[in-house]
Amino acid sequence: MTQLTTCLSPQLLPLHQIQDKIVVVVDILRATSSMVTAFAYNVESVTPVPTLADCRLFKNEGFVTAGERGGQKVEGFDLGNSPFDFMNHELQGRHLAFTTTNGSQAIVLASEAKQVLIGSFLNLSATAGYLMAQKSPVLILCAGWKGNFNIEDTLYAGALAQKLETTFEISDDASLAAITLYNGVAGHMKEFLGKSSHAKRLAGFKNQKDLEFCLKRDQFGFNVVLQNTRLLKLDPST
Repeated sequence: MTQLTTCLSPQLLPLHQIQDKIVVVVDILRATSSMVTAFAYNVESVTPVPTLADCRLFKNEGFVTAGERGGQKVEGFDLGNSPFDFMNHELQGRHLAFTTTNGSQAIVLASEAKQVLIGSFLNLSATAGYLMAQKSPVLILCAGWKGNFNIEDTLYAGALAQKLETTFEISDDASLAAITLYNGVAGHMKEFLGKSSHAKRLAGFKNQKDLEFCLKRDQFGFNVVLQNTRLLKLDPST
């Protein structure tokens, strides 16, 4: 069977060989959830950018700039990192440059993979279906928080791995632990995550509605893929 593994932090990514794998990058709170939402509102592309300085340069090229540091919108940027920032039909056809504390960094780190997909609960089933059709080894990369483990990304890893466990070989400890964690709290994720460090940060910024939205499952039926340096909405026929 084809193998699925999980990397619980970008700091651990050098321990994995990714060139022959599809890497699913996940930053539930909130980067990858916001990116998927942006494509639901028909942005043309999203360019993940590691630094604030680089992201500002894209503004001179007509890009919409979006991002955060420490959970808060960057001064001078057009948008922050809340999925609600991207629920705007005026973004249709626009190109976004996006930089965040964790998610955009993880996407850039994974760029040498065979393919990079963007993971979120919002399109969980679409991602699982695509991966089953590809029959390629998969690595779930959790963006974490400043290199550390976090709960929300691990819960997503468990949810995705559980959907794939009948068609993939899952034997690494990280994936098994993620599945166990997810199974234990799947019925009350919001309440469980309310105790997490990042949920408390968001609550401090009065962004509790972001937590609720980012945990909604299967709101969208498409995937987002990295092509060269840009994220694009994947053609359903691919």
